[in-house]
Amino acid sequence: MPAASDTLVVAGISARIMAESARQGGWRVVALDLFGDLDTRRASAWWAPIGDPATLAVDPDLLGAALAGAAGEPGIAGWVAGGGFEGAPELLGAAPPRVPHLGMGPAQVRALRDPWQFFPALDRLGLMHPPVCRDPPPDPAGWLAKRAGGTGGWHIRDAADAGPAHPDTYYQRHQPGVPMSALFIADGEAASLIALNHLIARPIGAHPHVYHGAIGPVHDASLEATVEAALAALVPTFALRGLASLDFIALDGTPWMLELNPRPSASMALHAQAWPAGLMRAHVAAMRGHLPAARSRVGVRGSQVVYATRACVVDADEAAALARVPHCHDIPAAGACYAAGNPVCSVSAAGDDPASVARTLDERTAAIQARLRACSA
Repeated sequence: MPAASDTLVVAGISARIMAESARQGGWRVVALDLFGDLDTRRASAWWAPIGDPATLAVDPDLLGAALAGAAGEPGIAGWVAGGGFEGAPELLGAAPPRVPHLGMGPAQVRALRDPWQFFPALDRLGLMHPPVCRDPPPDPAGWLAKRAGGTGGWHIRDAADAGPAHPDTYYQRHQPGVPMSALFIADGEAASLIALNHLIARPIGAHPHVYHGAIGPVHDASLEATVEAALAALVPTFALRGLASLDFIALDGTPWMLELNPRPSASMALHAQAWPAGLMRAHVAAMRGHLPAARSRVGVRGSQVVYATRACVVDADEAAALARVPHCHDIPAAGACYAAGNPVCSVSAAGDDPASVARTLDERTAAIQARLRACSA
């Protein structure tokens, strides 16, 4: 375990999951994100904002200032980047030398998120993926427009409705099947698969595939073996280290690769007990070349984002009430206002099988959405 004085900095669009895992690992935690949710602050020694929640983007100046402030912390171990840096990997070099980045470097992230490097690598390795192209397909039916630097599914549009392309837009044929992810940890040469998870992706407005949550572990020995073989090829090819997730579509036992996220993912919330000291502790060990050998899987868990169905506000009474609900997380501070489609909080559930967990998540999501007070006209 880290010494009592060791401090770990975690940063991303939302840092709550990483902050709680780092505290589980024995660190004093500094959390940097956009929301400053109550449970994020509770898990941390201090919190600082690094962007406006309305933008869902990290602000470079705020990030640099926050990391500079963290440099004065005692026994600093370094900082770990979560979601939000995919479109700006240069920010991974924003910290002063005293706060080393414990994750994949800017060039590695850029290569993994560049479709014209990633998908040709899959072809060379013999790994299946849906067809991709640079230019809009002549017949857009059945095609998606994606952005290489996007996250959370907000960047995905039906090609027929995508409108003007951004510089990093590419097109990918829609692949039928079950959306899944593989949460794994690597040391640059080998990987240990933590779990397969079902991904919950649903439409919000004009965005057809927004990330809503995940359920896992999914027990499928054949699919696990196929994914482990893919990771055995991908890890040395890209020198992957630390926690990461591989998103894919499963169809008839075949994984069709979509993207690889080289950083701690939201699905780690489902597997907090995979190692006794937590997944952030395992991540830092793997970054230093020590791949944890043991893992455990206890039951099926799920996590789901609660999106506002209308413009609403969380007043002091509602914030306090949400804080008392054991299955509610990412609890907003009193006075937070949300437009329709904004993430408000998240809910968790546990059960014997994915179907029962999914039902419970939907029930709990609907209950919170129903109680949120509409904004005054």
